[in-house]
Amino acid sequence: MTDLGIISPLRAYRKSYIAMLVSSTLSLIASLVLSAEAITLAKQPTVKLACDINAIVSCGKVARSWQSNLLGFPNAFLGLMSEPVVIAVAIAGLGLVAFPRWFLRTAHLFYLAGLAFAFWLLSQSFFVIKALCPWCLLVTLSTVTVFATMTRINIMENTWALSAENHGRLVNLLNRGWGRVLYTFTYSILALAIFFKYGTKLIH
Repeated sequence: MTDLGIISPLRAYRKSYIAMLVSSTLSLIASLVLSAEAITLAKQPTVKLACDINAIVSCGKVARSWQSNLLGFPNAFLGLMSEPVVIAVAIAGLGLVAFPRWFLRTAHLFYLAGLAFAFWLLSQSFFVIKALCPWCLLVTLSTVTVFATMTRINIMENTWALSAENHGRLVNLLNRGWGRVLYTFTYSILALAIFFKYGTKLIH
């Protein structure tokens, strides 16, 4: 017999899991493209990639940096390993699977590390490499979205065992739409940072 008391709140996460699925799928596609480009560069180090548009928008310049191979292999390979897992979680969530608290906590911490890594790579592109990779930007935006959806689910499920008062306060903020405000604000800050740093150089 189906426990409607469990299924009812799980249905409330439908939009979160859809956003997670779409974002992780886009990130996987970007990781596939970046992995293919890394293999191409390994064979032909001086080859010009399709997204080498100018001195600023240049996947090749970013891919040839040591930051893009931080662990001794292309960072994109990490996406090939992690994004299918996130996709599976999103599909399971849409299938109304109730995950245990330890799993939700682990996923939350894992993606927090992924978010920190993505922002570190973006800062390196901004201030050290001084070039932008469109596919890398897509991965960063997708990572922000997935982390936001995981955070929402963890808060709603109170997986971190917050006090009733603090949990109620956060749930109230989410129900009032402040979660969407925060990640939209993050997207806007990234877009403005790119515009003010590079401006028309992006298309010249």
